[in-house]
Amino acid sequence: MILDGAIQFFAEHGLDGSTHALAKYLNVTQPLIYQYFPNKEELIDAVYEELFRGRWQAEFDTILTDRSRPLRDRLIDFYARYATIMHSSEWMRVYLYSGLRNLQLNQRYNPLVEKGVIARFCEELRHSLGLPGFDAVPLTPQEREATWILHGGLFYYGVRRFIYRVEACTETALAVDAAVTMYLGGMPDVYRRLGLLPG
Repeated sequence: MILDGAIQFFAEHGLDGSTHALAKYLNVTQPLIYQYFPNKEELIDAVYEELFRGRWQAEFDTILTDRSRPLRDRLIDFYARYATIMHSSEWMRVYLYSGLRNLQLNQRYNPLVEKGVIARFCEELRHSLGLPGFDAVPLTPQEREATWILHGGLFYYGVRRFIYRVEACTETALAVDAAVTMYLGGMPDVYRRLGLLPG
């Protein structure tokens, strides 16, 4: 109850919120919070484990590496699942507050995304295009950043829709389809410019 309430509290008030204010928000005593979380840093660590690592699904890698299916279908299926995590107001707000406060939550989470999303997308895209693997040609900065643009664009779609509450495509599936279409359509030219794809 304390952890769930802390997630909501920090999402609403930012990570500067005190445990005294959190206790008041939860209608409990501050000593009760300290009984489970001896200090605020441990509470924030628990929020990270629950909100970020805890919601990362092992199935993501299974979806992305199933080469019996077209890559486009795999990317769309991945984002259909990942959007349910990334596009929640509490996830986005805590993630953004953490970045603004430089509390290291983002730096701890981003390696998961780097390995499980960015590098994996590039690895699978190279395979689908018949290009050399990372053992022959390491991941390049250009393909890495192009893939972050896809991922970051879908994150920002969620920010516009669920944080800013501005008009945006209300069908996440349509936004994902458009973003994946642009990514897969544009990446062959990136590989040509890198000299990895003839043409």
